[in-house]
Amino acid sequence: MGALRVALLFGSAAVALALILAPVLDNQVNDYLARNDSGRGLDMMSTGTIGGKASYTIRKSVLQSTPNSVCILRSNGTRSGDC
Repeated sequence: MGALRVALLFGSAAVALALILAPVLDNQVNDYLARNDSGRGLDMMSTGTIGGKASYTIRKSVLQSTPNSVCILRSNGTRSGDC
């Protein structure tokens, strides 16, 4: 009976440790990749919207023909740039 209690104690301690360490290590890995990956393997797509009298959306994506091309979508439905 004593061996069973010891096994349950260490088993529950291992589960608790895993539940605490998993999110911490995940955040550290994500931070490391964001700082040291230099864009390799990360989708650097950015989308933004600017409001006002005439609003428009600027899209920049890795799926466009060139890496630095942008697509501008205006509120009236017209598009300009590389869309």
